[in-house]
Amino acid sequence: MHQRTRLCAFTMMTCVALALAAQEVVPPRTGEPTKVAAHFSKWDYPKEVALPADAQLHLVEKGDTLWDLGNKYLSNPYAWPKIWEQNKWVKDPHWIYPGDPLIVPSVRVVGGPGAPPQASDDVLNLQPDRSFSRKPSVPEWAYSFQDFIQLPYLVPEGAKAHLASLKALQIVDSDNPVRKNLADGDRLYLDGGQDRGIKEGTRLVILKVAATKLSHPDDRRGWHSIGDVIQQCGVARIIKVNPKGSIALIERSMDGIEVGDHLAEYSEPASIPLNLRKDISEPIPLGKALAKVIYSRENHESFSGGDMVIIDKGSKDGLAMGNVLLAIREVAWDVKAGGKESTEKTNRYLGQLMVVREGEAFSTCRVLRSVEEMHVGDLVTR
Repeated sequence: MHQRTRLCAFTMMTCVALALAAQEVVPPRTGEPTKVAAHFSKWDYPKEVALPADAQLHLVEKGDTLWDLGNKYLSNPYAWPKIWEQNKWVKDPHWIYPGDPLIVPSVRVVGGPGAPPQASDDVLNLQPDRSFSRKPSVPEWAYSFQDFIQLPYLVPEGAKAHLASLKALQIVDSDNPVRKNLADGDRLYLDGGQDRGIKEGTRLVILKVAATKLSHPDDRRGWHSIGDVIQQCGVARIIKVNPKGSIALIERSMDGIEVGDHLAEYSEPASIPLNLRKDISEPIPLGKALAKVIYSRENHESFSGGDMVIIDKGSKDGLAMGNVLLAIREVAWDVKAGGKESTEKTNRYLGQLMVVREGEAFSTCRVLRSVEEMHVGDLVTR
């Protein structure tokens, strides 16, 4: 009897599975509006899409790139601009987000009946333009959202006092206990909810303590701490609030996020266009706010273009967000003249940095350009 019952149940399950498998997923029809599910995206994506003739709809999945989609749909990765041209709300083709709706031009069928779709020759024969960089011609940013969520900054009062002043929440658990480093899409369980005034939909920046008791490069023995370094490493959104706890979803991460990290109030950063200085002539005149690089992201001793660093000057020295500074290195050599020894000094140009966060005595800068590798201890001048 039991065997017959199990057999009947198995038969019913099999029939249901076959019935479901037989159902066809009906693609959106040309001209009919298709609603787009709400999701995180840096871009103002269309909330409803009406497909033009000879086009299809692709919803971005994790790991997708326009390069890969060009290969998938148009049989040539170099044809990705043809997809981007149909979706100009994507301001930077390097960044597309899961759930983004992309209109993809359909390929033309070439060959006899039953032949697989194949792109036309003008698409298949596209090649990279080798006269300049393969990067698409979009505005180059000196500072953007991606830079914001990997920004380090120094807190002289110490990390504990700083996080307390921010009323930061702490990550006490996650839905992925096996993996230490959490990333996009993972859920975080936080130690505050309605009791802390948390609301669903609130976005928070994720913070981790990157270095403690940092010493100045001039303090070679490391006897005196100038503070701790806080690292911004992602953005999360509250999806559920309980009386004394809440759940957040990681929307974007640029570093490994761990249980024990903190979340604080988030405000949308403004993108700053690249505007390099051209008043470069060696030796570089030493400006009023001569500073020194005291820390580079992830505590690297050397760094170059695109990296984030901290310098030992801030708002009290006249620095403000957006200032473009010159990085230099002192050069000294001994000379003998007339039986006397002396030391000659000059400097050489290393690159340009921009202030992206200013504190009273310390500032965070992004390296805009570098002509050679820079090091902690190098000088920065206005």
